[in-house]
Amino acid sequence: MKIAYTDFWPDFNPETLLLTRLIKNCVNDLQDTKKLEDADYLLFSCMGNQHWNAPEKCVKIYYTGECLTPDFNACDYALGFDWLDFGDRYLRFPLYYFYTDICEQMESKHLKSVHEIVEDKTDFCSITVSNSNRNPIFKELFEKLSNYKQVDSGGRWMNNIGGPVQDKFAFDQSHKFSIVCENSSYPGYTTEKIVQAFAANCIPIYWGDPVIGKVFNKKAFVNVLDYKSMDEVVEKVKEIDSNDNLYYEMLCEPVLLDPQYAKENQLIILKQFLQNIFSQPQMQARRHNRDFKGREYIDLHRNMNASRQIPGLLTYLKSLVYSIFHKWL
Repeated sequence: MKIAYTDFWPDFNPETLLLTRLIKNCVNDLQDTKKLEDADYLLFSCMGNQHWNAPEKCVKIYYTGECLTPDFNACDYALGFDWLDFGDRYLRFPLYYFYTDICEQMESKHLKSVHEIVEDKTDFCSITVSNSNRNPIFKELFEKLSNYKQVDSGGRWMNNIGGPVQDKFAFDQSHKFSIVCENSSYPGYTTEKIVQAFAANCIPIYWGDPVIGKVFNKKAFVNVLDYKSMDEVVEKVKEIDSNDNLYYEMLCEPVLLDPQYAKENQLIILKQFLQNIFSQPQMQARRHNRDFKGREYIDLHRNMNASRQIPGLLTYLKSLVYSIFHKWL
């Protein structure tokens, strides 16, 4: 049996992805192939459209770390952020579970005493952002909290500490709070950002997933969406910062609402999900419709994908001709 990978990020290496290692543990004779047309199974993501060219026999498994709901007309199985129940075809498995080290550090943070943690806190609040096109909530939070005390910006964006930090985790560890904002506010879309802050024993000031309280204990962090204005958020942070007892109480709160959301338990569920796929005969493992309207849908997107490639090639050729002509002038 052969498995292919497509539509991942440019420097994607399947051997470094925990998911691919778990898949290969399920099937002894599974081999990689770079030829999509030879694939019996396909693991694909959202960074391209080549998956539409997969052969009809192929069992397609979609995985994303982005805020995108799976298209179940395009895949047989999917892993994502949404809170969905779709038989054996879907598993909610947020990106942060693949950050196994920080999950372990987050879940074991209470092995240190609160006083030991606080002794390491020499600074007020951190933020580490490198993309200036992020959500404007970053800027508003940063500016309003900076009017109270200095917020140390350790990324390339708004850097005020002399340059980007090399070790984000160590940088966060010295701070009492950390500003944590997702790129989108969408139910279920929780990334590794808040987990990193918890692992560093910061109190996260979080904006993003409106239902984050289904997994994470809201007594352990400041949820921006729970307040009517950013000024109210700042006042809450000031209250926690100036009241040691309140700060200690929040640090002592468990991060997860239920042990079922711990990394090890979720990895067991993921293994069961994958074993269900690969323990079936390949033809029986197929789920999405490949006939009649399903076939029309697949052919439509396959043709659209082909049409996208022609203009892209023409644009490249035009730029190439222009560059050559420009050198001659």
